[in-house]
Amino acid sequence: MECSVEISMYPINNNYKLAIINFIKRLRKHPFISIETNSMSTQVFGDYNRVMKAINTEIKNTFTEEGKVVFNIKVMNQILSEKPQF
Repeated sequence: MECSVEISMYPINNNYKLAIINFIKRLRKHPFISIETNSMSTQVFGDYNRVMKAINTEIKNTFTEEGKVVFNIKVMNQILSEKPQF
């Protein structure tokens, strides 16, 4: 099963930009998943098991490194990486 996940990360510290960049860089190291970023969130696409394993691993790493962090995550059981053509 394929999925799309939208992640918003809110580090509770003064160096929040670096924490977000490090999270995204670590996610990009996981094979077989696709990642798109914008100024509001990060989207991850691919096989459900691979995507969730990568996200789980990197959230845990972030909690260990950064301390207080809030993650807001939306998951859908389809790939939604295509841009609408209006």
